[in-house]
Amino acid sequence: MEETKDIGELERETQDRVVKLFKNELDFEYLGDWQDRPNNSNIEEEYLRKYLESTGEYSENLIKRTIDKLKKLAEVHGDDLYEVNKAFHQLLTHGVDIKEDASSPSEKVHIINWNEPLTNHFAIAEEVTLIEAENKRPDIVLYVNGIALGVLELKRGCVSIDEGVRQSITNQDGKFIKSFFSTIQFIFAGNNSEGLKYGAIGTPEKYYLSWKEDIDDVSRLRLDKYLLKMCNKERFLEFIRDFALFDGGTKKLPRPHQYFGVKAAQENVREQEGGVIWHTQGSGKSITMVLLAKWILRNNHNARVLVITDRTELDEQIEKVFKRAGEKKIYKTSSGKDLMHQLSQPSPSLLCSLVHKFGTSKGEKKKEKEYYDKFIEELKKNPPKVQGDVFVFVDECHRTQSGRLNDVMKAILGDATFIGFTGTPLLKQNKATTKSIFGDYIHTYKFDEAVEDKIVLDLCYEARDVDQEIYAKDKVDKYFEVKTKNLNNYQRSLLKQKWATMQRLHSSRSRHEKIVKDIVFDFDVKQRLSSGRGNAMLVASSIYEATKYYDEFEKTPLKGKCAVITSYQPSKKDLKNEDTGANTETEKTYLFNKYTEILDGKKTSKYESEMKEKFIEKPSEMRLLIVVDKLLTGFDAPSCSYLYIDKSMQDHGLFQAICRVNRLDTDDKDYGFIVDFRDLFNSVKGAIKVYTSEVDEECGDGPSIHERLEKAKKRLDEALEKAKLLCEGVEPPKSALEYQLYFCGNPDDPKELKATEVRRIYLYKAVTALTRAYSSISGELLDAGYSIEEIKEIEDDVNFFLKLKNEIKRASGETLDLKSYEADMRHLMDNYIEAKEPEVISPFSDMSLLTLIKKLGIKEALEQYGEKRANAASTVLRNVRKKLVDDMALDQSFYEKMSKILDELVQKRKEDAITYEAYLQKLADIASTVEDGREDDVPSEIKSKGQVALYNNLNNDVELALKIDSTVKSTAPHKWRGNVAAEQKVMKAIWEVVQDDELLEKVFGIIKANEEY
Repeated sequence: MEETKDIGELERETQDRVVKLFKNELDFEYLGDWQDRPNNSNIEEEYLRKYLESTGEYSENLIKRTIDKLKKLAEVHGDDLYEVNKAFHQLLTHGVDIKEDASSPSEKVHIINWNEPLTNHFAIAEEVTLIEAENKRPDIVLYVNGIALGVLELKRGCVSIDEGVRQSITNQDGKFIKSFFSTIQFIFAGNNSEGLKYGAIGTPEKYYLSWKEDIDDVSRLRLDKYLLKMCNKERFLEFIRDFALFDGGTKKLPRPHQYFGVKAAQENVREQEGGVIWHTQGSGKSITMVLLAKWILRNNHNARVLVITDRTELDEQIEKVFKRAGEKKIYKTSSGKDLMHQLSQPSPSLLCSLVHKFGTSKGEKKKEKEYYDKFIEELKKNPPKVQGDVFVFVDECHRTQSGRLNDVMKAILGDATFIGFTGTPLLKQNKATTKSIFGDYIHTYKFDEAVEDKIVLDLCYEARDVDQEIYAKDKVDKYFEVKTKNLNNYQRSLLKQKWATMQRLHSSRSRHEKIVKDIVFDFDVKQRLSSGRGNAMLVASSIYEATKYYDEFEKTPLKGKCAVITSYQPSKKDLKNEDTGANTETEKTYLFNKYTEILDGKKTSKYESEMKEKFIEKPSEMRLLIVVDKLLTGFDAPSCSYLYIDKSMQDHGLFQAICRVNRLDTDDKDYGFIVDFRDLFNSVKGAIKVYTSEVDEECGDGPSIHERLEKAKKRLDEALEKAKLLCEGVEPPKSALEYQLYFCGNPDDPKELKATEVRRIYLYKAVTALTRAYSSISGELLDAGYSIEEIKEIEDDVNFFLKLKNEIKRASGETLDLKSYEADMRHLMDNYIEAKEPEVISPFSDMSLLTLIKKLGIKEALEQYGEKRANAASTVLRNVRKKLVDDMALDQSFYEKMSKILDELVQKRKEDAITYEAYLQKLADIASTVEDGREDDVPSEIKSKGQVALYNNLNNDVELALKIDSTVKSTAPHKWRGNVAAEQKVMKAIWEVVQDDELLEKVFGIIKANEEY
């Protein structure tokens, strides 16, 4: 066979090609092979001096002093490489302050021309040997003005790219060439087969990144393609100045989506246009925010950046991120008054605030309620004088984009540029509102993209059903009858409605006990949990439920290793009306007593802070957090591996919650696991589909704000009119007595009460409809067209009808104080409802959510396209072909067979030998089989993907496949790929089984490609 170019190319040949690429295509000067050149350095004085002299701005003495200062700084002593690199980056980007002599003022010497990148001197040298460190020599070093800013280690195509990464990590050790890396901003490693990886000083091997751009361009090797992208002169310098971040002890470089997100936002900022950046949960949204803010403040000296969040924990998180990134001057506002005062001053340039602080201060709550709309109108007429060009970053903008608070925000900052950041897509019902505030999507990065790029983990879903049944039903009925003998029928029905709901059924003691037992069992048998490296969260449906769960876990081996974190703050005020005289504990009494016991004298904030820190830092000591709403967004704990859900959830809240478990951690964390006790699969599936689907680049789907307000106004007017009509029959002077007589008759006469019952029911329904209509538009009454006087009148009417409804209910005896029946109803739930052992009801627990959604979504996708089904078919076809090519090494026999079947199907369709509907169905079937990676006739004893691949490629020999599988798994050393000695050990073990050179080569290729080995 004729030898193919590049295949099996030696490292030296690859390096020669890369050198030519830098010289001929990237226009770097080639300085030569410096293997035998003495005194190689990361600051080459000859070239730096030549550049500084060429600017004509600095004297010889300034140049000498600058070079001396840089060389002295670049010397690393001890473990301070991070601090030295950070300090050097500061001099690179801001210039060196230096004096001509002791009596002269400081001058700024710029060693890089950032404004005109191409005026700098770009060069490479290869085999740059540092003799003092056992002849360590990076393959290629990138110099700008004589300063080493990048190193590149190259490997041949059949050697893992990680070998090059590890080489650079070793070189940063104090025993080798640590000081050389004090100036290095980018560390690259590459080969012909895997392409290019990059990281910074101190980056662990598993956090090295891969660039992704123009993915359809396959005109050249990925190594060459991405060197051309990343080492382009202008972009290389841009990376260093605008995208390198020193984040609290860790140097970070941009991921592709962060770079392109910021670049897209820069265009909007230049035009002072708003927009929305949707980067999925866990993909570094806060870092993107910091990078954009730093760029704005650097390039616009008149700029002010205000970061707004809607939750205290997010406000604190954003403040920490900015401070860790070196923005020490971020100002955290204390109130709305403080915020407006700061904005009226020329500084500070960087502020953060809770959105609620746009309202009045705490001491003005009553005034806020009574005059809020008037306050907004006055602000719009006379907005405060805000200094500077204000750019407002709104975190989790899907939650903070409507209502009265937003009206105030827009009134105060009417001329500001609003940029929304969200980890979730804008759902149809709020797209139009969001667009009116922020504008269109600026950039999107979806959940499946982040999983594919290995930035977050995929999710595995498992539904568990806890069936319940009532036993001794006659006793339950008798108990209920005795306890409610003094109630009328209406009151009895209210009590039954409250306690017969699924919510109450879900909260029975028996059910709690079974779920707790089930979770504790997982901690014993699930590898990630039993090892102590992973922990879990349980989402309860209420604070009461969460606390009850905590009580149950304290009776298990998890005692002392779980915590409950909710919004509850124990206060004696809660007990004010809780004494029912029955010597029983109400829910509020229980909560107060239990929380007081849990806190043990600590403040709630201190307790929560300690528990969260322990959960993140010491997962073996804090195994489980029980939550309701808190910590389900903005809380990142890589150790968190399982999320147990016992609460009805949907849309944003559900997706944000399940993403608590998808953060990268140690190598044994392959997935984030979702265990669902509430049958939420359709909601989970729907959320994942929304979060992975293509979006319209414009956010403005659905009705406009004007149309929405018009409909809401009509609904309110009609509801108000209907309520008033129901009261027209009330006799003058329409005092409380006349209303009672009209709606109740004589309250002491059961017959009259019965006769007026329908009238009362209509009133109750009408008032309920009115309050709902009012609530849906209450924050936008001015925008809907009502005057201040009309708004006041509407509010008075709504308050009147609410009071009327309550008074009529009390007069007719149709109210019920449920508190006194809590203990009795709880007794029924806990003693007469028996829960069965949890049972896994989802057949998908061994399948990732993305895989599952793709499988189930094929048919839906084909149907959804309607007339454009050909587009859907071609998309599925293209994706299947890509998978066949990408995964060929995993199981050549299977994928070649599926490729042949696919070709035959396409040919049949071309020849009209199969109907279009049949073609689509078969295409879906093939896609499903390819996704599974196995055919239906594979024997049951062949379970894992590796075993299937061996079986398929060994003439369906089950015994041989299983023997090789067990042999390799028992002998393969840890991280054996790329290690020649370890690979030889694996090959030897396989040889002892197969005793055939040709078969050895085939089997070894399969074993190496399948990650389970």
